[in-house]
Amino acid sequence: MSDKIPMSREGYEKMIKELEHLKTAKRREIAEDIARARAFGDLKENAEYDAAKNSQALNERKIADMEEKLERVQIIDETKIPKDQIFIGATVRLKDLGTNEEISYSIVTQDEANFDEGKLSVTSPIAKGLLGLKVGDTAQIKIPAGILKYKVLKISR
Repeated sequence: MSDKIPMSREGYEKMIKELEHLKTAKRREIAEDIARARAFGDLKENAEYDAAKNSQALNERKIADMEEKLERVQIIDETKIPKDQIFIGATVRLKDLGTNEEISYSIVTQDEANFDEGKLSVTSPIAKGLLGLKVGDTAQIKIPAGILKYKVLKISR
């Protein structure tokens, strides 16, 4: 697994922070849960103890996964990405030609995607349909619910 994972500096720093939280505060919290559950007595029939141990295993798996990802991160050099085209790292203002509504999306890596925050994964159908476009271009993007038609109004970084 030596594939590089492209990531913005912001996404990388957010992942480092989350990893630190899992290794410190979350581990402490789980250890307290385990100690509290042990106090209930017989561990063979102790659901709280089992739940705390499962939580511990999940946390350790998440830590290992994040550490493995962080070893493969390649921070995107935004100075090498054209500023007048939609690429990873761009924030785009679009006009939905079906509703005349204006919307804004940031194109990010898969690990940074969060639709509720307007952060689309570069691998999503919408982002794929926008990649390489310039201000004034229009896109017709096929999604499971139909076809979206957008006009690019603004591109920023």
